[in-house]
Amino acid sequence: MTDPDGRPPVRPMMRRDRASAALGMVVEQDLPGDAIVSMPIRPDMTNGFGLTHGGLVFTLADTAFAIACNEDERVTVAAGADIAFLKPTTAGQVLTAHAVRRFRRGRTGIYDITVTDETGEVVAEVRGRSFATDRPQTG
Repeated sequence: MTDPDGRPPVRPMMRRDRASAALGMVVEQDLPGDAIVSMPIRPDMTNGFGLTHGGLVFTLADTAFAIACNEDERVTVAAGADIAFLKPTTAGQVLTAHAVRRFRRGRTGIYDITVTDETGEVVAEVRGRSFATDRPQTG
């Protein structure tokens, strides 16, 4: 099911995510274990060198990771993540994070997230580790 723009319907988790909304993130794909999120880079998202702030690149990847790893009725959170910054970007560009489940068993999972720019060049690679809590997701 998609909304009128052809995008997936927004889950309650993302409707409550004020940080991602404030950063202009758009959920492009929301499937179990597979999510795509995009974010336009504004001038206020750059560091003192005029480059996209690394923390915001990670935040984009983390949002895609959160969507991908919340696959069932349990709230699933990040247990850890590692990022490799591979290419700088600047204001005016659009970054896209694609998170994919690599492994999930019991309460733990491993997800790989690739962040690309609007040309498809890889900007960052992230490996996220998830932990499923006993807390149920609510609508």
